[in-house]
Amino acid sequence: MKRIRSKDNQTYKEALRLLRKKYRDQTRLFLLEGPRPVMDALKSGAGLETVFIRESAAAETAGTDAEELAALCGSAADGPQCVLLADDLFDKLSDTEHSQGVLAAARKPSGGARKIGSQSKVLILDRLQDPGNIGTIIRTAEAAGFGTLIAIKGTGDIYAPKTVRAAAGSLLRVDVFEGYETEEAVSLCRRMGLRIIAGDLDGAADYTQADLTGGIAFAIGNEGRGVSDELKAAADLKVRIPMEGDIESLNAAVAAGVLMYEAYRQERERRA
Repeated sequence: MKRIRSKDNQTYKEALRLLRKKYRDQTRLFLLEGPRPVMDALKSGAGLETVFIRESAAAETAGTDAEELAALCGSAADGPQCVLLADDLFDKLSDTEHSQGVLAAARKPSGGARKIGSQSKVLILDRLQDPGNIGTIIRTAEAAGFGTLIAIKGTGDIYAPKTVRAAAGSLLRVDVFEGYETEEAVSLCRRMGLRIIAGDLDGAADYTQADLTGGIAFAIGNEGRGVSDELKAAADLKVRIPMEGDIESLNAAVAAGVLMYEAYRQERERRA
């Protein structure tokens, strides 16, 4: 297995650039960290360019994730390059304080790999900013059967390291459409026959009483401002999540999870 111990190595320098959004956008690559997400990507055939294993992690006892990853890389003729990276260099790539010693340069999936249809479950992220919220929403979306995400222009970087880590591999399995203007996102949903449902504190319907079955697109608003007036005006339905106490609003990821799982529950009951 190739070893990299120089900061001037071209493969390493190209990976280091992926810490900046500019280069992620230019190359359509991003950094995927953690043995489980990288392992899942390898096994599923997702596009990985290079797998980096921290030297000290590879030196641990047999049977580690690093050893299994190295074997998987070597078993595929057209698979990614797998390299051992000096600890100090790896730590400059890693976004975590206590890294598990594995990361990869991965290709962004092509949005729209699965056609959005009338029975689809879609999320519209309306200028969310917090990477932890965005990543958690993506992870929950996969679990609740929401296979498509539309990010309105002004939403935080979907492929930033903290977002990718919070998404825990789901980012490779959810179709992502980035950089849409609000009217473009609405138009896409209309063409696909989806009902747009916006979360709203003044929503007319309790979310448990609303019909959330069939093809729907949930609009999840910015952490501070909520769903934009433009998107609310375009919504076919506005729903609220009841709250007790003096709480003004729920965390965006929590609210998204509550709504998605109510839609999931209703869909399962309808099909039972």
